[in-house]
Amino acid sequence: MDAPESRSESNSPRQGSTSTEVQAIKRSLANHLIYTGGKHIENATGRDWYDTTSHTIRDHLIEKWVDTVRAYYVKDPKRVYYLSLEFLIGRMMSNAALNLGIEPAVKEALHALGQDMEHVAEMETDAALGNGGLGRLAACFLDSMATLDLPCMGYGIRYEYGMFNQRIENGQQVEHPDNWLRYGNPWEFQRPERLYPVKFYGHVVQFPNGHGRMEHHLVDNEIVMAMAYDVPIPGFQTDTVNNLRLWAAKATREFNLDYFNEGNYERAVEEKNTTENLSKVLYPNDTSVMGRELRLKQQYFFVSASIQDILHRFQSDHHDWDQLPEKIAIQLNDTHPSIAVSEMMYQLIDIHHLEWDEAWRLTGMIFAYTNHTLMPEALETWPLEMFGNVLPRQLEIIYEINHRFLQQVNHQFPGETDLLSRVSIIDETHGRRVRMAHLAVIGSHTVNGVAAIHSELLKTTLFRDFHRIFPGKFINVTNGITPRRWLNQCNPGLTELIASRIGSGFVRDLTQLEKLAKFADDAEFRKQFRAIKQANKQHLAERIHLHMGINVDPNSMFDIQVKRIHEYKRQLLNVLHVITLYNRIRAGQTAGLTPRTVIFAGKAAPGYWMAKLIIRLINDMAGIVNHDRAVGGLLKVLFYPNYDVSTAQIIFPASDLSEQISTAGSEASGTGNMKMALNGALTIGTLDGANIEISEEVGADNIFIFGLTTPQVADLRASGYNPWDYYNNNPELKQALDMIGSGFFSVEEPDRYLPIFDNLTRNGDYYLLLADYASYIACQEEVGRGYQNQEEWTRRAILNVAHMGKFSSDRTIQEYANKVWKISPIVR
Repeated sequence: MDAPESRSESNSPRQGSTSTEVQAIKRSLANHLIYTGGKHIENATGRDWYDTTSHTIRDHLIEKWVDTVRAYYVKDPKRVYYLSLEFLIGRMMSNAALNLGIEPAVKEALHALGQDMEHVAEMETDAALGNGGLGRLAACFLDSMATLDLPCMGYGIRYEYGMFNQRIENGQQVEHPDNWLRYGNPWEFQRPERLYPVKFYGHVVQFPNGHGRMEHHLVDNEIVMAMAYDVPIPGFQTDTVNNLRLWAAKATREFNLDYFNEGNYERAVEEKNTTENLSKVLYPNDTSVMGRELRLKQQYFFVSASIQDILHRFQSDHHDWDQLPEKIAIQLNDTHPSIAVSEMMYQLIDIHHLEWDEAWRLTGMIFAYTNHTLMPEALETWPLEMFGNVLPRQLEIIYEINHRFLQQVNHQFPGETDLLSRVSIIDETHGRRVRMAHLAVIGSHTVNGVAAIHSELLKTTLFRDFHRIFPGKFINVTNGITPRRWLNQCNPGLTELIASRIGSGFVRDLTQLEKLAKFADDAEFRKQFRAIKQANKQHLAERIHLHMGINVDPNSMFDIQVKRIHEYKRQLLNVLHVITLYNRIRAGQTAGLTPRTVIFAGKAAPGYWMAKLIIRLINDMAGIVNHDRAVGGLLKVLFYPNYDVSTAQIIFPASDLSEQISTAGSEASGTGNMKMALNGALTIGTLDGANIEISEEVGADNIFIFGLTTPQVADLRASGYNPWDYYNNNPELKQALDMIGSGFFSVEEPDRYLPIFDNLTRNGDYYLLLADYASYIACQEEVGRGYQNQEEWTRRAILNVAHMGKFSSDRTIQEYANKVWKISPIVR
């Protein structure tokens, strides 16, 4: 039976509130304002209202949270522990209110007290616990785990300053501390009783224990204490509230009174400050030896604390080590936490005194590893000397794992000495390094890629040898996004419109969006859909004007590329298109041209010089284009600073065109492509990552595909790619590149962008921008023509939304639960 055509209140994902509920929340707000904040309503600030509202919503969470923990202990299920160096959870207040179903009542109660919930929500600072897609994926997964009532828990680091706050000064990215905890965090709970020692440096001594085996002890070592902070993660319309546990580094000695009394105040706190640097910043700049060492210590710090905590929880109720794989599943989110494999061995052998074979058998049944990259240079490797200095016992254990593994491979493939060198955990060919991805593959029962093409390429390229050794170990689990944040929360207008036609069940079961497809041919629905998109664009335009002082036309096409700045993501290809458009406008070739606002956003790693130069080029280009009177209203370019989750929640609903233009075979999956399509954007992209599966779902007529395929990329590189051929044979491309290289966008410093020109020509253009340029320009021309027919564009946009059901993180997590973790929901 079809869903009702007209909207009813019961269809809304934002259920209405009763007067009793509103009054109860109003009383709670008033009480928290006085008894938690110590303020009266007359002198309460915006931040006071945020804290008050957060504590009120948190009250509703805590009872469910405590009951969830109690249910897990009583029912004793197998639990999943998700280890990730990043959790980009964004703002908590509105998300928690929506998931708990109390958002309308909170909004109404605040209004009765003279406050606006949207303004109150703006006071919350994004939790700076991640950088990009990896951390946002982990956050989506936590939401889905709780929504599906799965017994899961996240582990990460409580970064005091996050990655950095990005400001654009003179067109350049400048990194400032992101002091997101400046005003405290009402969503975290300190757990001082959950404190574990993490050991660095020192040396290993061996001695017989009197029972026929050697024991190993790390002596003369440095100890850092890991203290837990817990963050509740509520599911949507469920009683389950799971836990995210974050570790903060604490010194064993807070303060040296002797130094202080001598007047040496810096030395008095030196040990504390040095120790606590471990959890200060996400991804410290690794261009120095000290920066690389700090990264290694960060990874081991959170992994060791997490493994100790997991085993402590297991031992509190179990005494048979054979039960360990029946009660514990650990998922490694990318290569950063892969040292968990050797740490588990260390804990089982050195601390709990299991025999090696038994410990390795259990370890191999516990771990699973998700790979997120196809680029060998992005896989974690550590110089052997540094690794052995920082983690001497870990290196011994890795040596033993590697020795036994290579013996197994030698028996399985006798005489293939090159194979042994390729799969060894120790790389002997590039200055002796520890290959952490190899450790993760060897120590895990399952390895998965995150899109169909990515998983296939893992088996045929990056991990081809391991696929031979471990047939059946490699599987695919395509990434997904949570519809709670990326539709229900960030695009309430579209959410309500969809619910008015098909009911609100799609927020929990995104496959129900299929029922929306028939409304693509409904003129009235298209009109309402366009009105919502226009309102979202107007909202973004106002935000841009407020923060950047730039006026953009919401009637223009919003052409958006927002993601981490990296050469393989090819922001420069987009730049070349913008310059080409600019040159055509200046030459008077404006007939039939679609007005565009091209929006870039994203952070470059502090040590990634080329990525930072690309940001500067975008800003210099914008300065020229936006101030050229000849351009008129046909083209506007901007780089929106400090891209984060809250910014994404404004940008995605306003996007018309989603730029997903990485070199084919380089992007593992991507999730920005899913978020924009779910919010009614059409994609222009290569057949890379999840673009392929999006194309399969929405249909070839509803996506703009261009460029070389992955096999064509490999063939072109193998045949001897020469970017000069493309440069010399395409006048528009040559003109655009010459403008970059000759200083057109940097008159005061003509050679500023010569390194970019050289990278794309003399240095070989590794990511094949020049090879894909003509196809990209032609595809963009098709986009421009298509946008002019708004009825048809809207129809295709609706079909994109309707066919996004596959890309829910609920589906992704259910696949992990069934295929990898073997766990079931715990419903109370």
